Amino acid sequence: MKRIGIVIGTLAGAAALLALGYVGGRHVGSTSVPANMSSGAQGTQRKVLYWYDTMVPDQHFDHPGLSPMGMQMVPKYADEGSSDKNVVRIDSATVQNLGVRTMPVVRRALAAQFEVPGTVSWNLRDAVTVSARVDATVERLDVRAPYTTVKAGQPLAELLAPQWNSAIAEYRALQHAQSADAQALRAAARQRLQVLGLTAPDIASARDGRITLHAPQDGVITALDVREGQQVGAGQTLMTLNGLSTVWVEAALPQAAAGAVHTGTPVTVRATALPGQVFRGQVETLLPDIDATTRTQRARIVLANPDHALSPGMFVDVALRPSSGPPEPVVPDGAVIATGSAAPRVIVAEGNGRFRPVAVRLGRSADGYTAILAGLAGGERVVVSGQFLIDSEASLSGALQRLQTDDPAPASSAAMPAMPMPEPRP
Repeated sequence: MKRIGIVIGTLAGAAALLALGYVGGRHVGSTSVPANMSSGAQGTQRKVLYWYDTMVPDQHFDHPGLSPMGMQMVPKYADEGSSDKNVVRIDSATVQNLGVRTMPVVRRALAAQFEVPGTVSWNLRDAVTVSARVDATVERLDVRAPYTTVKAGQPLAELLAPQWNSAIAEYRALQHAQSADAQALRAAARQRLQVLGLTAPDIASARDGRITLHAPQDGVITALDVREGQQVGAGQTLMTLNGLSTVWVEAALPQAAAGAVHTGTPVTVRATALPGQVFRGQVETLLPDIDATTRTQRARIVLANPDHALSPGMFVDVALRPSSGPPEPVVPDGAVIATGSAAPRVIVAEGNGRFRPVAVRLGRSADGYTAILAGLAGGERVVVSGQFLIDSEASLSGALQRLQTDDPAPASSAAMPAMPMPEPRP
């Protein structure tokens, strides 16, 4: 009986201990913080909506730990939505992990001078076509090869043209006429020769029915279209003569720089083939077409070339000096987010982990900076590193969609207010 009593007492004690453990566990469980709650420094609880990987913010998880990419996930708290719903908030630890860097927006005039490549070409305004105004036969060519340099008045070709000969004979027959009627006829004969394309040296050289054509100016024969013995018809081109006293330089301007260049913009041209020589001129016009391959616009520059040092086809470096405009807000090129389908934007850092996407209108670029024509006023701080991850967070919250509906504020005003952003989705 004594042994039975000991066993019964032991069992009763064990049951009492189990009951106490159950009651104690219930009490502790009622006061512990659940998995989706976090305690603050002063004992306040913060509700966790979900955990996410900062590299893939659109993937949400209901527990902490490592993401499928092996990154430590961070919580998204319910109280992170500030009263200003135009702002994306990111905790300081995440900002540090992302390597976010900011720079101030300053107002200054971008560098006024920039260099672009160019090509020398013929000045087509100095081109002259030598043609046969009547049916003729090429008896002799004094210029037998293209790109031959000629002087004004130098013989070019000798033609046999019956129509020319009869007009010259009529003109010469009236050379010594004294009466007023004969003088009028002689003047009419001279005018007929001029219409037929004959100059005074051509008329003076006519002999035995043959007429020698002379160069109307100094230049280079750029095209030779006939050979000796060839029959030519009225209006047929014999050769083309191009002067070299002036040349064109066509400079390839990037689209971002073309807006700063206008007619009359001074330029300086240098060629590696002519070390030490500098040619100065100005932009004559901007050609109204864009190269489909390089996406550049051509600027035509007229240069004096008295020594014929510049040759068509030569590559040159063109330095343009557009007038410096007034100071304007500028940001580093890397701060601009341009996706092509949406308006370009920047991420403005407002401090304490607050970031705002702001749509901007871009001006020209130079020296690694881009002018902001609208959207920023100067003095703000923009994100220059890590902005694409912040931009993805803004995309999740819907801020970027609302950026499409508003125009950027002019650069002279305050920074553009950000669009309203919805509450973080659970």
